[in-house]
Formats: sequence, structure tokens, C-alpha cells
Amino acid sequence: MKKNFLNLGKQPLANSFLPSNSKKILSKEFFYNLNVAFDTKTFLVSVAKPVNPKFQYTDQYAHRASESITMRNSFSKIANKLNKKFSPKIVMEIGSNDGVFIRNFEKKKVIAVEPCKNLARLTAGKYKTYPDFWTKSLAKKIFTKSKSADVIFSANTISHIPDLKQTFEAIESSLSANGVLVIEDPSLLSVIKNKSYDQFYDEHVYVFSAIAISNVIRKSNLRLFDAEKIKTHGGSIRYYICKKKAKYKITKNLNKILKEEKKAKLNQFKTYKNFSNKVKLSKKNLINIFKKLKKRNKKIISYGATYKSSTVFNYCNIGTKYIDYVTDTTLNKQGKFTPGKHIPIISPEKGMNESVDYAFLGAWNFKKEILKKEKEFIKRGGKFISHVPSVKIISS
Repeated sequence: MKKNFLNLGKQPLANSFLPSNSKKILSKEFFYNLNVAFDTKTFLVSVAKPVNPKFQYTDQYAHRASESITMRNSFSKIANKLNKKFSPKIVMEIGSNDGVFIRNFEKKKVIAVEPCKNLARLTAGKYKTYPDFWTKSLAKKIFTKSKSADVIFSANTISHIPDLKQTFEAIESSLSANGVLVIEDPSLLSVIKNKSYDQFYDEHVYVFSAIAISNVIRKSNLRLFDAEKIKTHGGSIRYYICKKKAKYKITKNLNKILKEEKKAKLNQFKTYKNFSNKVKLSKKNLINIFKKLKKRNKKIISYGATYKSSTVFNYCNIGTKYIDYVTDTTLNKQGKFTPGKHIPIISPEKGMNESVDYAFLGAWNFKKEILKKEKEFIKRGGKFISHVPSVKIISS
């Protein structure tokens, strides 16, 4: 049974950057109510009513994973690790984006699945690419009895798919006898500890815990045998999953993570009610900081037109009254407007000028990368505003 615990209000699609702020464009903008729920049977945390994926993953999808140094390095490391550990003959990625992970493998070994047509085109010339959603029917199209995957990899994608049952059943039928599914997604425990409620938006249908993953995949003839914490996206977990009869033994690392989650009571509803109260306080504190700074006539911008910041801005009702503009390195976001609050997006080169007093860390999960890059801004007295794990001003 699902029980709602957090209401983040009326939200737009986090990826729906608008080409203009004209009345005609704004009148067509899609909104939905973002409630977050806890399943008392599986312990899954999810968006209560998911948005239809066909509205989300279009040929206008903006995110490019390879534009982040952090993500490029992370994918390179895990690709090398999987090559050494499993020596796969066939590697498939579900949600291949712009190819930042698959580029680390030999062309003949790779199968890419990417529903966003504009992204699929980026890899289609180099790798076997299927521009479609991952389903049982697609799995049957790709694999036969004599052909199966030794490694299936998926980063920040499985948590985006509403129908987990079909997803995992399609994966199970596509894996070789000792094949391995490796998925990376934001850690629920990190979200709770950091009060990072902005990890909830339309694409993040689920925020996983190891406890919940174990419960969900059991019905699909799969089991979790290993897990490791990684630093991407403000704290994620990389899960290693295999068929029930595969040779792999459960690791100490997985047992340690399961123990931590149980200690944090991620299997109890009251944990999420407490989290909801902390989120409300975070919202209040963030609004107060913006109000105080504006009373002092300070110029505030936002650093990173992220999907997470869309949740924050719309939940806290932070728009152009407080923020002059948003800077972002992604070229196809520049010149557009943020979802819901319609804040203009420009390049960091134009935006990080001497007139800026404060920059909200919309991309807080890349904090180290940003502070290193923006040393000159800090040197001349510029400060950053962060809301994770608590609302504060960063001056160094």
C-alpha cells in the first residue's frame, strides 16, 4: 500500500526548458502535482502518480552526460572495472544518452538503448542503437536464445521507468546465465540524510534503497549480490544484480549497506514523515535568505539549470523576483527559460561577471567542481548559496 508523505506542489516537467516566455508558449506549459509516497510492502519510495514517459523523453531532451568531467571520469572507471571483472562479449546500456559510457568498449560489443531520438542519433553512427523505450518486446527484438548480454548497464535510468516489473523481467530474459545487471541511481539514504528533496521530480519516479531493490527484483527471478556507494549525484549506489541461480555470492559490502539502511529505518513510514517536516523547514530557511539578500539589494543568480533546481524553485516559489538569471554550460539550454518559473538561462562566461553577489548552487552535487572552476568569483567576494544538507552561504 502506498502512503503519501511529501507534497512538493504544482511542478512542471523538469526537462521542459522553454524557447521563450511569450504568453503563447507559457499557456501550453504542462504541470502536475508532485506527491511522494512510501510503499509499506516493498519499501519503495516513488512519485505517487508518474507522468507518461512519452511526454518526458522526447527529441528535445536537453541533458548531455558527457558535458560533466565528473560523469566522464565516473563512467570511464566503471567501464574499465566491468571489463576487467566480467570480460563481457556483449554489453548493453539502457539509457545510453550521448554515449559517454559505451565509448569505453569495443564497437562490436555494444548495444545501446535510448528513447530520446536526438540522443540516439549521437550514437547510431558508431554503435548498434535502438531509439526506443526498454520493454519486453524490445528485449525479444534484440536478443535470441543464442544471443544474450554479459553486462547490462544503466545509470540514472531504471529509476525513471514506472513499470519496474516489466523492466526487470525484460532484463532477466536478456542476461546470460552469469550475466550481470549494473545500475546506478541516487541513494535514498543520502536523500534522507542530506534533506535533498530536489532529488524528487517527474523523471525520478523512484529513489531506490538496497532494501527496496532486493524486494522488487525477487519477483523477476533476479537477486542483488553486491552494492557500492558512489559520489555521483550527491550520493548514489551502484547495484550488482544477477539471475537467482548465477554463481555470485552476496558480498560484505552489500550486507553493510543493508544494515545501514535498516538502522536508518528506511523500512518505516515514520522516517519519511520526519523527513517531510525537515523539508518544510529547509524551504522556509531558503526563502528567508533570499528575502534578506534582496532587501540589501544584492544580485543573485543560479548556477546550473538542473532538473533538481526546478523542484526547488517551483516548490519554494523562487522566480525572477529573487534570481536574475541561471547560468549553464549546456549549449541547448542557453537562450531558454527554466520550467515553471521562467528564469532566463545564459552561459557562465556571460553570467559570472563582477555584478553578481551571490549564486545559488542549483548543481550542488557538482559543488567541488564548481568551486574550483569559479575561484575568481570567490576571490572578488562572490558567495554561493546552498540548501543541501542545510541552507547556508559558502564563501570559500
